[in-house]
Amino acid sequence: MKAILCKQYGPPETLTVENLPSPVPEPRQVVIRVRAAGVNFPDTLIIQNRYQFKPPLPFSPGGEFAGEIASIGNSVSHLKVGQRVTAFTGWGAFAEEVAVDADRVMPIPDEMPFDLAASFIMTYGTSYHALTDRAALRSGETLLVLGAAGGVGLAAVEIGKALGARVIAAASSSAKLAVCREHGADELINYDTENLRERIKALTDGRGVDVVYDPVGGAYSEPALRSVAWRGRFLVVGFASGTIPSIPLNLALLKGLSISGVFWGDYVKREPLKNATDLAELMRLLKAGRLQPLISARYRFDQVADALNSVIQRKAVGKIVLIP
Repeated sequence: MKAILCKQYGPPETLTVENLPSPVPEPRQVVIRVRAAGVNFPDTLIIQNRYQFKPPLPFSPGGEFAGEIASIGNSVSHLKVGQRVTAFTGWGAFAEEVAVDADRVMPIPDEMPFDLAASFIMTYGTSYHALTDRAALRSGETLLVLGAAGGVGLAAVEIGKALGARVIAAASSSAKLAVCREHGADELINYDTENLRERIKALTDGRGVDVVYDPVGGAYSEPALRSVAWRGRFLVVGFASGTIPSIPLNLALLKGLSISGVFWGDYVKREPLKNATDLAELMRLLKAGRLQPLISARYRFDQVADALNSVIQRKAVGKIVLIP
């Protein structure tokens, strides 16, 4: 079987596509024939040795995928060969076949396309956990989403609307903001051409926003934090800009606000029952038509560098997937 391999840390161009033996499941594992794999920002970090998880070389990147079960370990009884599933792995998904622990596998409906299933769990799981658990976003509150046209950002826009919030989407171009509007954003801010703080002040009559969802970091974090209302919540989701900002903590004191980290990968491991409840609710919202995930591009394995670079350069809108 073919697999994309990271044999040395570096940019996407250092990845190779090679033939490897098909995996054999351990007793509590299944082997899944991959039909589509989601591409996420952590994939760009893990190949550069800049992520929390540091698998030994060589390894395949890729944290989420969907496909059909090819074989099952002898201790697995709740899954069967041929079943359509999706899974979260952390890494290893950019391959034609993947061995994964059975407790990280979730069946998908027959009508759910593989590319949708492969691009849904990580982004929507992250944003749902962030908004409902870490921020306790309530109906009628105002949510500001930075990087709102990206994978987790667009998921946050949709989930925020489903929870009854007023959603302000901030992104770097009018084209990206048009997509945010299509996915439910109430107000738009182009932070490449507009002053972020002044626009937030104008849109909230000077009150500020209740929750900031920040997967970008860099120069936008502090002005967004300064725009939080009394008892607001600031969600640290990631640093797509490439820069981890330094935040004046006196702002948290003066506004009585909370700064909360969002590490969905560890949440999945530490609180699997709560995560399973989250995913069940997300599937319900998806089936009800209240979530409309956007897949903007599909790439072959030999185009993996192009796929990852589109994420690094912040050109991707919604999600992109790899198709073996």
